[in-house]
Amino acid sequence: MGVSGAAPTDELEVKARVEDPDALARALAAAGAELTFQGEMIDRRYDRAGALEARDEVLRLRIYRPADGGAAYGVLAWKGPVSARGAYRHREELETRVADPDESIALLERLGFETALRIDRTITQYRLGGAVLRLERYPAMDTLLEVEGEPAAIERAIAATGLPRERFLPESLPYFIRVYEQRTGRRAELAAP
Repeated sequence: MGVSGAAPTDELEVKARVEDPDALARALAAAGAELTFQGEMIDRRYDRAGALEARDEVLRLRIYRPADGGAAYGVLAWKGPVSARGAYRHREELETRVADPDESIALLERLGFETALRIDRTITQYRLGGAVLRLERYPAMDTLLEVEGEPAAIERAIAATGLPRERFLPESLPYFIRVYEQRTGRRAELAAP
């Protein structure tokens, strides 16, 4: 795919609603999870007149702003159509880190892409074995935990959380938005005003 010939990787993940983030943090610390990032994570999804959405593809620039005041950086990603692999949500994915997210935004806009969706959240991200666990807090919605990796690593990480396995679903963010809105009667807010 593309000039470089880089092959997409397989992204496998599950998400769960978290009612007690502090208890989760204690469980992960007890399991030896390594804190790898804490701060803001801003997603901008780009499209041209819905062409990518029509193919169930995503072009996303994710901007990381560390809570400790470190330099912000970005990750530009393409994601292929969603499928399921057993109990996991699956997508092919290509990613590259970018040092200057603002320049990346300008480049995408010059190429005719428009922001189709913006998601602002603060995150605490951990690594436990071969899994990445990301605790996500939104402006107005449930706190979610995403667990990504290979199946065995995902299952070990889930066990370390102390949360019931049945809470972890192969669903994307829109599913959790619907559940939140149905349960609370309030509209979810994914981006700061």
